[in-house]
Amino acid sequence: MKIISFNVNGVRAVVKKTFVEDMTSLNADIICLQETKANDAQVAEALQPLSGTYTIFSCSAERPGYSGTAVLSKVKPLNVSYGLGKAEHDTEGRLITCEFNDFYLINTYVPNSGSELARLDYRESWDEALLNYMLELEKKKPVVLCGDLNVAHQPIDLANPKSNYNKSAGYTQREIDGLSKFIAAGYKDTFRHFHADTVKYSWWSARFNSRAKNVGWRIDYFLVSENFLPQIKDAFILNEIMGSDHCPVGIIIE
Repeated sequence: MKIISFNVNGVRAVVKKTFVEDMTSLNADIICLQETKANDAQVAEALQPLSGTYTIFSCSAERPGYSGTAVLSKVKPLNVSYGLGKAEHDTEGRLITCEFNDFYLINTYVPNSGSELARLDYRESWDEALLNYMLELEKKKPVVLCGDLNVAHQPIDLANPKSNYNKSAGYTQREIDGLSKFIAAGYKDTFRHFHADTVKYSWWSARFNSRAKNVGWRIDYFLVSENFLPQIKDAFILNEIMGSDHCPVGIIIE
């Protein structure tokens, strides 16, 4: 089983590029999208070219054109749920959970702490709620978490760690510690498991020609339960696929 995660930075914009061709050629079993920036009807319309191959589930924000997640799956889930089940976290369309025979798949778009780190407190409360949610699911079967986690975990995960540390959203110690709590709870960063020393990024600023210069950040992840790690055969980042300020990341499950 191949699962892809891709922050598309607007599903209606990305489908006007090579997205449909790219996803068709990848032939993934499941595609998880973040930052769809559209309501459910708009997501369905944008993804219509893929609807013959995939069943589409979307979770949209109350605020128009903001946030949002979607899952496209060839495999029918046993169950699909939306949000964390907490009112303060469930108005922005940031999470979809699909239950399959052997695992839960969570697709999430973690809140960005924002300019001036104005949402850092909220983001910390989100991280805590998400980890607690995962640990509850874990009691039943393993968990696979994917999506834009909006944090670079180690210096190897961004091009300029020193100048961004504790200054830029996504690389403050509080955010790093937040992801460390997931690791400490037994969730494994699949890309680092297979590629411990590989410098590869999944997001680039739209400024300063950053992508062409490969001045980026790795903020898109697949985390999996430790007892599910033997099922994971590879983890990868697809830098060659364009269309967004992010690129797709993925795993292979055997």
